[in-house]
Amino acid sequence: MANLGNETHNITTTTWLTPPAVIKALGEFDLDPCASLDRPWDTAKQHFTIEDDGLKQDWYGRVWCNPPYGREMNPFLEKMIEHVDNGGSGIVLIFARTETKAFFDYVWDKADAILFLKGRLKFHYPDGSVGESAGSPSVLIAYGAREVSALENCKLPGKLVYLK
Repeated sequence: MANLGNETHNITTTTWLTPPAVIKALGEFDLDPCASLDRPWDTAKQHFTIEDDGLKQDWYGRVWCNPPYGREMNPFLEKMIEHVDNGGSGIVLIFARTETKAFFDYVWDKADAILFLKGRLKFHYPDGSVGESAGSPSVLIAYGAREVSALENCKLPGKLVYLK
């Protein structure tokens, strides 16, 4: 049992897949540097798994990133910013913990826009089945003008906030 936010969940996995409707709404991505070893659907044209160590790989094009949560996400957020500084773009999905050091270091002054998703996502298990509601609300973070357009047009329920 683990306490995630205000709810208690039985946790049998540390792998939580992005709901396929979120990926579909955002359009095709070139790369997912945090892909699950076992995934019932693709999140991008190319996937780096834990075996590939996405942090050690070159990122290119339009990147989808649902990083490991907690402090393990920080290097992925940093790499996304480097990727954008080198001409790429991408969208990151994390919990909407806006008061955290990570949010201040990698989102508020670095991202172009944030879509605060309405309600709580239901991530999926590695077999594709739907899990319980996430322990916190989630945000989609746009890095690059192309990704701001993707958030504007995705029709996912929520509130879009422009940062630049």
